[in-house]
Amino acid sequence: MKLDILAIGVHPDDVELGCSGTLINEIKSGKKAGVVDLTQGELGTRGTIESRYQESARAAMIMGVAVRENLKMRDGFFRNDEEHQLKLIQTIRKYQPEIVIGNILHDRHPDHGRAGHLISDACFLSGLVKIETKDEKGAPQQKWRPKYFLQYMQDWYHEPDLLIDISDVFEQRMKAIEAYSTQFYTAESDPDEPPTYISTPDFLDSVRARARMLGKRIGVKYAEGFVCEKKIGIKNLDALIQVET
Repeated sequence: MKLDILAIGVHPDDVELGCSGTLINEIKSGKKAGVVDLTQGELGTRGTIESRYQESARAAMIMGVAVRENLKMRDGFFRNDEEHQLKLIQTIRKYQPEIVIGNILHDRHPDHGRAGHLISDACFLSGLVKIETKDEKGAPQQKWRPKYFLQYMQDWYHEPDLLIDISDVFEQRMKAIEAYSTQFYTAESDPDEPPTYISTPDFLDSVRARARMLGKRIGVKYAEGFVCEKKIGIKNLDALIQVET
């Protein structure tokens, strides 16, 4: 299946927190998008592998993505090495996305940064013809290199290179995040689960506040921010959002 956009997260819920508004925007405009989770989030304090699969499937339906799969790398212990790069290269070549969106290269959570480097390296290596991979049926895959790798911001200290208006889809984005009721505070959350940094009402309040803060910088209600090592080009000035002064 050819995708326009492939969003990659090391843990189920990373994509929802980082770029689900942008995915929903693009899907509503007719683009085909998919999600790949690198791990099953099995080291998470709350919930189980089974509940994370249920929640990620529900979130995928809310976002409207065409496909979601899990590569079942080891949560906390995966590496940016040849074995893991080849697995991700195979996935990139399978979906041939024009744009990959994934974890940022540096973050408070070591899995996020390590995953960001893995995704970045795999995007480049996937374009080398002498790296051979096969699809699920054993047929050779063609080389493929995405045009851009955008990194969503999971901590507060990054300065975005790109801000995208998600005002029209923000509440749908929040519903996708809240699908993870074992991880975040919702009416369905189990009060007997141990508390964590992200399980309090304050955390979801901060998610809203951050989107408002980023939106204010471009004169809209809500926005998502991205970092990109490659310069971003536009076809014409109509793509610019005018900030009221």
